Amino acid sequence: MANIGYIQVVRHCNHFCGFCSNPTTAYHHTFESMAALVDDLVGRGYFGVVLTGGEPTLHPELPRIAAYARERGLHVRMITNGTRLADEDFARALAEAGLALVHVSIYSVRPEVEARLRGAAGTLERAHAALENARRFGIEANVNCVINRLNADHLDENVRVLVARHPHVRHFVWNNLDPSMGRAEANQDLFVPRLADFELSLARALRLLHKSGRSFRVERVPLCYMTDYAWASTETRKIVKGEERVVHFLDAKQTVRQTDWEHVYGDACAPCSLREICGGLFDRGDAYDPAELAPVFVPMEPIVERIIGDPADPSYPLRTLAQWRPDFERRLVAAREAPPRARGEPPRDPSAPPVGLVTEESLRRFARARDADARRAARANVALEAVEAPPEER
Repeated sequence: MANIGYIQVVRHCNHFCGFCSNPTTAYHHTFESMAALVDDLVGRGYFGVVLTGGEPTLHPELPRIAAYARERGLHVRMITNGTRLADEDFARALAEAGLALVHVSIYSVRPEVEARLRGAAGTLERAHAALENARRFGIEANVNCVINRLNADHLDENVRVLVARHPHVRHFVWNNLDPSMGRAEANQDLFVPRLADFELSLARALRLLHKSGRSFRVERVPLCYMTDYAWASTETRKIVKGEERVVHFLDAKQTVRQTDWEHVYGDACAPCSLREICGGLFDRGDAYDPAELAPVFVPMEPIVERIIGDPADPSYPLRTLAQWRPDFERRLVAAREAPPRARGEPPRDPSAPPVGLVTEESLRRFARARDADARRAARANVALEAVEAPPEER
């Protein structure tokens, strides 16, 4: 199966988003520690790797690790805010290193909203320049957008502006805000939307993309809020195909191997015809209201057929409902019999290599970063996230 793993390259950033769920830690990577994680994904038979952060372009070894991942046979992708990719020389270096696809995060095409979300001015034009540099140097470009309270009413406006300015962008990813970690948890009242806040805007955005022939994926949105495009839900696609997701977190969580989504379902979900393939409501931060969930009564089979028959995933072997259903039912039984896990406890994978290093110098850098972040939080009028005691040197 075409599994794609994630490696957090750094955990610091040149922006200061008030809803960041992965803020600075005392852990850091060397080339060697990242290479061990690339090797781990290769050993798992993964198709590709996503280099993420923090802001991954801030790591001095980024081109080198991209080249190593490509040499090991992985499809190399990156998630970035685009600020450094706006530099032509840097974009060229990443293209030459083997970066095949870049996700540029743009939350709002309204400059004042984007600046508020980013905690910095002038970021939108840099993101536009990053998309153009990707085109110039042959890197496939996608757009990522975190759905939040400030952009929930104009997601379709984002689509109209971006496809007009960057017609080469053919894929969009929408991520509903994760309210469970970092500054996102500390600032839920500022940034977490109600599901109803974005329902119409998201539907219009997906309709525009579908009509234009572009592809898209949606994460952390229950299917009752995207029934017409249920086949585009990332969680639903993984549930249907039995795929896992490995994330090498550059913090105390270390490696997390997700095979279930431990999301929230309401009483109203019980009669829903899509309950078995819906990821539910991502609510480990207790920020959303399960009362907003409602059952839908549409046939599940056409959604499954569209997913398992997707020609963009030629590695999936079970191409008919008759082949798929026994495998799916087996996995449902296994999930019901699995021992329960404490709510919010990530499914760690102890077999993975250590993720990152903690040294005396990285602990000092972390202390300085916390002081700097406190000043940035005060200027941005957001709360700074609480952190556990820094880890011991290892």
